[in-house]
Amino acid sequence: MERHRARAAQLHALDLPDPVVRTVRVLEVTAPALVLGSSQPAVHTDAVDVVRRRSGGGAVLVEPGQVAWLDVLIPRDDPCWDDDVGRAFWWLGDAWASAMAVLGVNEPVVHRGALVRTPLSDAVCFAGLGPGEVTSAGAKALGMAQRRGRSGALFQCAAPLAWDGERLAALLGLGEHDIAVHPLEGRSGDEVADALLAQLPG
Repeated sequence: MERHRARAAQLHALDLPDPVVRTVRVLEVTAPALVLGSSQPAVHTDAVDVVRRRSGGGAVLVEPGQVAWLDVLIPRDDPCWDDDVGRAFWWLGDAWASAMAVLGVNEPVVHRGALVRTPLSDAVCFAGLGPGEVTSAGAKALGMAQRRGRSGALFQCAAPLAWDGERLAALLGLGEHDIAVHPLEGRSGDEVADALLAQLPG
């Protein structure tokens, strides 16, 4: 396990090492940042840092103490590796669901279907639903993205501890929206990280 505390741009610069060894990175941002997916249009604002990650999907707003952000890395020879890019998320989603149940989330469910798109999912990560992501009563509790390299994969995981959809919409210039999110309210990033670590397969 590694712990890193820095601005979002520095945390995203960590990326995939070569060779990849199984690693969990617990990442803590020191300043608010709007993290855009690799293909999203640019956003210009002085309110927060704007960072672009190399994986796809919609934007995530990361603020100190408001999100549990963990990167999970596995090499290609890891027992959890799957050549199917979508199915590759399932094992990690199962671990997250078990951890969330321990943390008090009611009946967490791992999505094993195709990508579910909505009118806002290209703009906001938590407006869509991808393989391995976790919901509770239809509200999304975990967002994930994946990057693959020659020797392994990096899974970027974000579980909100609080949710401010209006602030995110304002930063992205969106109008009215209805996004169902299940934040892990009352929990700290360290509590969430410890719960996940306890559920990861050996």
